[in-house]
Amino acid sequence: MKSTDQDLIDQTLRGSKPAFGELVGRYQDRLFHSLTRVLGSSEDAKDTTQEAFVNAYQKLHTYRGGAQFYSWLFRIALNSAVSLHRKKNHSTTSLDAAREQLGQEPVDPRPAASPDAHLELVEQQTLVRAALAALPEEFREVLVLKEIDGLKYEEIAEIVNCPVGTVRSRIFRARLELRTRLEVLLRRQEK
Repeated sequence: MKSTDQDLIDQTLRGSKPAFGELVGRYQDRLFHSLTRVLGSSEDAKDTTQEAFVNAYQKLHTYRGGAQFYSWLFRIALNSAVSLHRKKNHSTTSLDAAREQLGQEPVDPRPAASPDAHLELVEQQTLVRAALAALPEEFREVLVLKEIDGLKYEEIAEIVNCPVGTVRSRIFRARLELRTRLEVLLRRQEK
């Protein structure tokens, strides 16, 4: 039988390091991928993910169980990301820089995909990543949490520490701005 997050947290608080290792195993990939999209850099996401788990381990006694463990962890990760961003004080704006920071181009796993379809998919993904990276941070993080992580508005509100109405407004505005940025990028590409 699979242990619940709360069971693993309780075991960790009683001194079981393997229990915390299981929590890390459950959430590290999800957290890393979400942070990659929010931060626009796989290297920054890797550093932030690691720092978030260290901080979560040190602060685990403060977890009250009112929210899902992942929501609590993501809030810690966002705080770590803000600290990292302040230290580095940089932003990604060019397509080449975004591609370089994210690593390899994504590969279509379907064996029957034609080379043209693969190239088109890569172009579309690159455009979406560039448009997403260009969004203001307050819009990008709520959009990633909603559309990519599939969190509920209430969970997002708790993570970003603002009212649900503000979250809904930011997501609405983020979608509009993302659409506008994609249209601009597509027009440039067609020229």
